[in-house]
Amino acid sequence: MRLGIDLGGSKIELVALDDCGRVLLRRRRATPAGSYRGTVAAIGELVAAAERELGQQGSVGVGIPGAESAVDGTVKNANSTWLIGNALRDDLQTLLQREVRLANDANCFALSEATDGAAEGAETVFGVILGTGVGGGIVVRRQVLAGANRIAGEWGHNPLPLPEEESLPPPPCYCGRRGCIETWLSGPALAADHLRHGGEALTAPQIASRANGGDSVCDATLQRYERRLAKALAMVVNILDPDAVVLGGGLSNIDRLYCSVPKLWRRHIFSDSVHTRLLRNRHGDSSGVRGAAWLWNAA
Repeated sequence: MRLGIDLGGSKIELVALDDCGRVLLRRRRATPAGSYRGTVAAIGELVAAAERELGQQGSVGVGIPGAESAVDGTVKNANSTWLIGNALRDDLQTLLQREVRLANDANCFALSEATDGAAEGAETVFGVILGTGVGGGIVVRRQVLAGANRIAGEWGHNPLPLPEEESLPPPPCYCGRRGCIETWLSGPALAADHLRHGGEALTAPQIASRANGGDSVCDATLQRYERRLAKALAMVVNILDPDAVVLGGGLSNIDRLYCSVPKLWRRHIFSDSVHTRLLRNRHGDSSGVRGAAWLWNAA
């Protein structure tokens, strides 16, 4: 039995999978936001309750909104800031009395979709989260690629390729830089871009819905978004050359992306043909927690 835990800023979700990926149990509870000790305790309580109910012990994988430092193993780059600087893996292993595997939540998403999701069977998969933030994860032969600095797949904090945007002031990012891909391609970024170009204050789903209904201003906003997404993903294809790119997060529900972006990225990809597939996720919001469980998909 594999236990997967998705540690989010507002909720902690646990899923138990059997060896075939069937869900045995699913539970969630609110995250004790701001309390590191409370967060560790909550994870421990979820695991204990699941194992009591199922009558067996499982392996434990945890998806976190950040990464582990290669220097001392503490959490870094987490938007759940109370995790930063703490040795989460060590503390969970002490509490649960077993080995625990941790990975960035975008890596977990990519692993889920590469294992038994939209990109099942693909050798190299790049998983993308397009939501409140923008993240990425890399899976090669069903194994997460963490990298020497534990930041493989941190696509959202590279600058957006120019030149179309060079006349615009680059938006500030929470990471301290300006012009990060996240500041152009997240849900809030799409809404802000719409406002900058004379649109109303709308959410990303509202913009997409109105564009589908023939609203020309919303359609122009989505065209800018598609062009920027195509350029940003082309950069990944040029470096990683994946078999598949799988989109997740709220913006992955915009149907037109899967047709328009592959047409647009061709001019930016350094190849006479492009075989990389752009795919919609199969497991939706469950991909992160399933991927955490699949951190134990190999010895």
